[in-house]
Amino acid sequence: MVNCICTKEKSKHKKEKSMIDKFCAYLTKKIRKEMPEVDDERAEVIMYGLQNIIGELPKGIIILIIAYILGIFKLTVISILIIAPYRCVSGGVHMKTHIGCIIYTLLLYSGSSLLGKYIVLTGIVKIMLAIAIWIFCMIMIKLYAPADTENLPILRKKERKQKQILSYIIITSEILIAIFIKNTTISGIIIFGDFIQTLTITRIAYRVTHNKYGHEIYAES
Repeated sequence: MVNCICTKEKSKHKKEKSMIDKFCAYLTKKIRKEMPEVDDERAEVIMYGLQNIIGELPKGIIILIIAYILGIFKLTVISILIIAPYRCVSGGVHMKTHIGCIIYTLLLYSGSSLLGKYIVLTGIVKIMLAIAIWIFCMIMIKLYAPADTENLPILRKKERKQKQILSYIIITSEILIAIFIKNTTISGIIIFGDFIQTLTITRIAYRVTHNKYGHEIYAES
């Protein structure tokens, strides 16, 4: 009986995934029709991005519900708006399971919100910590950003350079905002959030989560 239920659930999951894949393939074809300059490689990247966006919606809803229950809904939304742009260009690890992904995203966004809310940084302490984390982030960006994955490698040198430069710009801008902004909660979210996100691009984080840098894999083949 249990095996029967599990089989049905797996079959349902495959059907849902297939529907998402078909819908994303349809959207990708439409994009290529409107933009003939999009080659096969870029089309794959677009389709993968669409699959992630559409497939991640249920997880996003779950995370926001949990944040609401914890009483940090607004702060979590703010942390997403702050950290997500940096993550988009700097990259980072990806979890292998849905539960792992939810836990990871909660730690990144809601965790940053809680740290910003309950650890009040002011004066010279805030400035010194912000500068120390900025230096750490700049070094890690130089070494690892953009930190790609097996499923979505970033192979073009020009694209890698652009994302790395954008990582430098975003992290510097956000740390400056954190130093000068009067709202201690927001400054805390920026400082802790950027630090946690930067940790996810490091080689240690990749080893712990069993991820591999995509560009290194393709360079070896």
